[in-house]
Amino acid sequence: MQVTSRHFKDGAHEALQDKDIQTAFSKVKTGFSVARAARVEELPEFEDLRDTAVDIKNHVIENLDYYLEYFEDQVLLQGGKVHWCNSYAEARDAVLKICRDADAKTVTKGKSMITEEMALNDFLSENNIEPIETDLGEYIIQLAHEYPSHIIAPALHKTKEQVSDLFHVKHQEYGLTERQTDPQALVNEARSVLREKYVAADVGITGANFLIAETGSTVIVTNEGNGDLTQSLPKTHIAVASIEKIVPTLEDASTLMRLLARSATGQEMSVYTTFSTGPKRKDDIDGPANFHVILLDSGRSELIGTDKQDLLRCLKCGACMNHCPVYQAVGGHSYGWVYPGPIGAALNPQMVGLEEARHLPNASTFCGRCEEVCPVRIPLPKIMRHWREKSFETQVTPKPERWGIGLWAFFAKRPALYRLVTRCGAMALRLLAGKKGRLKSLPMMKGWTSVRDLPAPQGKTFMDQWKQQKRGNS
Repeated sequence: MQVTSRHFKDGAHEALQDKDIQTAFSKVKTGFSVARAARVEELPEFEDLRDTAVDIKNHVIENLDYYLEYFEDQVLLQGGKVHWCNSYAEARDAVLKICRDADAKTVTKGKSMITEEMALNDFLSENNIEPIETDLGEYIIQLAHEYPSHIIAPALHKTKEQVSDLFHVKHQEYGLTERQTDPQALVNEARSVLREKYVAADVGITGANFLIAETGSTVIVTNEGNGDLTQSLPKTHIAVASIEKIVPTLEDASTLMRLLARSATGQEMSVYTTFSTGPKRKDDIDGPANFHVILLDSGRSELIGTDKQDLLRCLKCGACMNHCPVYQAVGGHSYGWVYPGPIGAALNPQMVGLEEARHLPNASTFCGRCEEVCPVRIPLPKIMRHWREKSFETQVTPKPERWGIGLWAFFAKRPALYRLVTRCGAMALRLLAGKKGRLKSLPMMKGWTSVRDLPAPQGKTFMDQWKQQKRGNS
């Protein structure tokens, strides 16, 4: 997919003016986050599980080479194949070769963020293979020629009315001419279209929430069951996963799954949890004849041993964005790449380059809610702060911003001068504001005053009030 992160400000401005997006994302505040809080309250050991999950993931990262090789050995023992890929191009080519070997004309796909990274759908289409998204959210945005705005709810930016209009136009060719408005009727309509696609598909492609080293299994969690059909009906199943998805044992995967659904959708457990271990055996009723796992690095290994290594713990649950006030205001597309919200602000500069994604780490109030709710305790504000510092040090930040920060730092290092300038600045703003007590515009403050007035400082400075309170207490 095309990277547009450098246009974050423009995208955010457009999203703030878009009534449909604002309507759709208003539900985030009272949906996933409220459900998560309720499920966490029901589980007294939730915080202990988080600590255990951190230990599991840290252990895996420290021994990643061992567990990946062990996983490959188990996949081979089960009759499957593993393809090691350093780059998106290698992974795409590996998928294409498997599809061509299967003489595939159509491919069904389960929801997968890693294939979004690879821009796999466009690549397959360019090579005359039709990819068909089977997750309802992914199916909707595929029809609309858009990309996901949320990790677990790809079509979160769409209203019911927009989906109704979309289906009414796109499903005419299937003889479905009546415009549906009821949510269940819309689901049934999509299901009727997709059912034939499952049966006709030559290859099924899924992602993987976990890769289990001890058994060579891939695990997907879904709420629709589309993943089961995608990987069991076609003759060939391809699981595409990034290398950090590995976990040592089934027990470790179970621990992480207790956190995943609660953090993502506020469920005790996702409706479907599917384990795939190799191709169909002699006595199996159904299943693929061929089983392939694409292991993709794409810069992940470069994070190991750095101060951004904690990002490799991510379960892709979306809890950070569900609780982020910035994401809730501007939506997912503003971030301009696969991962929006706080995880995108921390990860995307690594994946697409700091120069391209420099706005994203600044799209945060540093309220800390993202770290507070992260099931594996990723210090997202700390990582975003790192990118801000890196942007300044490497002069990716524009000169006016660097000069402004440098000027502030000059005064901040001289407390007495800082307090004097602060008092003078507060007095000047009060004089400019006059009786109204607010300013409609101010040089270098257009980002604020373009949408709201700037209140003039009232009363004494914080330091003066602090001294006064200390004298009163003594």
